[in-house]
Amino acid sequence: MYRELAPPPDLAASVACVWSSVSRGGVILPDGCVDVVWRGDRLIVAGPATAAVAAGVPLGVPVFGVRFRLGAAGAALGLPAVELADAAVDAEEVFGRGASERVAAGGMPALLELVRARLRPVDPLDRAAALAMARPETRVASLAPELGVSERQLRRRFLDAVGYGPKTLGRILRFQHFLELSGRGSDLARLALDAGYADQAHLTREAKRLSGRTPAELIASGAGAAGERVRSVQAVGAPGAYRPAG
Repeated sequence: MYRELAPPPDLAASVACVWSSVSRGGVILPDGCVDVVWRGDRLIVAGPATAAVAAGVPLGVPVFGVRFRLGAAGAALGLPAVELADAAVDAEEVFGRGASERVAAGGMPALLELVRARLRPVDPLDRAAALAMARPETRVASLAPELGVSERQLRRRFLDAVGYGPKTLGRILRFQHFLELSGRGSDLARLALDAGYADQAHLTREAKRLSGRTPAELIASGAGAAGERVRSVQAVGAPGAYRPAG
C-alpha cells in the first residue's frame, strides 16, 4: 500500500512528503518532482521525468523515499536539477560513499539524515517561479518582470531548479491534475475540460505522450496523482505526521 506522510518540520520548506510502498511493478508516471528512493537494493535519486519509467523493482519489495517540492530539488541537493532529468542516478554520486549502506541499515530515519545533511536553502525566487507556473494561465513573459529577472534568466534558473522548462512542467502538472480528477468518474470529455485541456482529443494525445496509455486505460488501471499536489501546491507540508518507518 502506498502511503504519504508529512516531512519533519525542519525539512518542510524543501520536502513535499516522505512515502513508503510495496512494489507492484508497472511504470512510474511523470509528476514534476525529484525523489530520493530506497528501492530495496540501493538508493537512487530519481530525476524529473518527461515520460513513464519502468519501476524496475521486483514485485513485493518494500520501497520508500523522500520527495522534494517543485523547484526545490536543485538547490536542496546542490546541483542543477536539469542534470537529473529523465535519469535515475546512484545516490552515492550525490550523497557520497556509503549512502546506500546507511539507508539499508537505518531505514527512513537514515534517509532523512542524509537529506538533512545535504540540504541547502532554496531560493524563494525559484520556488515562486515553480509555484506560479503550476497555474495554467501563467506565462514566462509576464512572470519574469514580476520576479525582477529577464526571461532568459528565469528560464535558466527554472531549468536548474525544476529540471526542465516551464512549458514541460505545465504539461506534466496538467496531466497530474487529470489523474487527480479521474476518481470522479469516466466522462472523459468533462474530465478533459476540468483538467484544462482544449478537448478530449487533446487529453488523449497528452496522456499517450506522457504515459504511453489512453485516458481510459489510465482510469481502468487505477492510476492516481503523485508529486506535489497541483491544487494544494502553495501549502507547506502535507496531511499526516511523520513517524519513523519500521
